[in-house]
Amino acid sequence: MLPYFRRVLVARFFSWLFIGIFILFIGDSNPTLTLWAIGIGLFIFSFSAGFGAIYFKEIVAKLFTHKYRGYTMSVRQFVSGAGAIISGTVAGYLLGFWEAPFSYGVLFVASAFIMGFGYIAIGTVGEPIKQKVSQKEKSFKEFLKNAYKTLKSDHQLQVQISTFLLAYSYLFALPFVIVDAKSTINLDGTSIGLIITSQMIGAMLSNIAWGKLSGSGKNRLISQITISTTIVAISLAFVSSTLYEYMAIFFLIGTAMDGNRIAAGNLLLILAPEDKRPIYSALQMNITSFGLFFSIIGGIILTLTSYNVLYSFTIVCLVCSLILSRNLKDEIDFK
Repeated sequence: MLPYFRRVLVARFFSWLFIGIFILFIGDSNPTLTLWAIGIGLFIFSFSAGFGAIYFKEIVAKLFTHKYRGYTMSVRQFVSGAGAIISGTVAGYLLGFWEAPFSYGVLFVASAFIMGFGYIAIGTVGEPIKQKVSQKEKSFKEFLKNAYKTLKSDHQLQVQISTFLLAYSYLFALPFVIVDAKSTINLDGTSIGLIITSQMIGAMLSNIAWGKLSGSGKNRLISQITISTTIVAISLAFVSSTLYEYMAIFFLIGTAMDGNRIAAGNLLLILAPEDKRPIYSALQMNITSFGLFFSIIGGIILTLTSYNVLYSFTIVCLVCSLILSRNLKDEIDFK
């Protein structure tokens, strides 16, 4: 997988760098062309990530046992959270130092090279040889047909995908919590910064617990805790009326997002047979990714009804996810 993964990293580096260079040299002299360049760059950056995530999961599965995968991912997410807070501070300084859009171009170019150093590091990982490999299909149509058969025949995979798809239900309401907050508190730049920071701190601190639980083979418990946490967070939105209460909501969401990511990834690798890991990863990632569009449905519900109805609908979906999570199979269930 590593040669393919390196190509993904190269594509992501140059697409991000392309955006920065275009903003620096074209910028607001041709806004339409600049927007097209940003759109194309972001499309390549995101599209390549879809392939990269499958390769990454496969490499991680080869390198680490289930005991250390959760710990490794928790450390990775902890450091990423710290990096996000630091980079946010630096970005704020640079945006104030130069005029836009030049300052944004500098940010893209600088961050591209910082990412590049990380890409070089991960590209040098020694990948073990895989012993069990599934037979390659002759066509993409045949691959899709076999993938559907795999999904249809594995009830446990269906349970897992359904659980983590519904776990994204918090996105029905989360984008609109901030909109709701504007009607109750004065949301200035400082307030928004504090809310985002609280989310990042929640993510960072929770990874300590997620790493220990995952290392103990308690990934199912992680999923149940994180789903319950999102239910509490959305429930708080009914009564929140101060900045600190909204900070608490996003703190809880931050803890849940990282924990859910660890549980979903680890449970998949535990469930998937070695030769079918890429297919299992592709199925879970692609189907659960539809949850990222839940905010569109949330917007429609809010337009037709009210915040209370939206929050109630979100909680019902999350409760369904929590009920399904009881049927997830963890490491101990396969021994």
